[in-house]
Amino acid sequence: MSPLPMAADDARPAASIAHVVLETDRMADSVRFVRALGLRTVFEGPEVSIYELRGGTHLILMRKDAVEGGEAGFDLMVDDLHATHARLTALGFAPSVIEAVPAIDHERFSLREPAGHLITFFSSHVTGQPV
Repeated sequence: MSPLPMAADDARPAASIAHVVLETDRMADSVRFVRALGLRTVFEGPEVSIYELRGGTHLILMRKDAVEGGEAGFDLMVDDLHATHARLTALGFAPSVIEAVPAIDHERFSLREPAGHLITFFSSHVTGQPV
């Protein structure tokens, strides 16, 4: 099976995650939270707001009347986990302590977003090649 067609000089992998959805019953608070994470605003509205992550993935905040918190259906990876933890703490958020995860060569912490989803942040281990 041949890979998906790409430009000859494109060294990136052939596909990426397109969209991840986070339901919220607190759109304004969730919007402030996502902005504080440093995601790029694509569109903001009362029912749907869209933010861009590295690699072009879009995080879609989808308004819902009632949301049951729990583990988010995704996690995030950042270049400097300790600086991210310190910045989020300084902004008034309450991230968990940073813990080592030797089995997967990462460190991580978790943070509950306004609608109650728990998002885990991991230290980066990208290959250094274009993504």
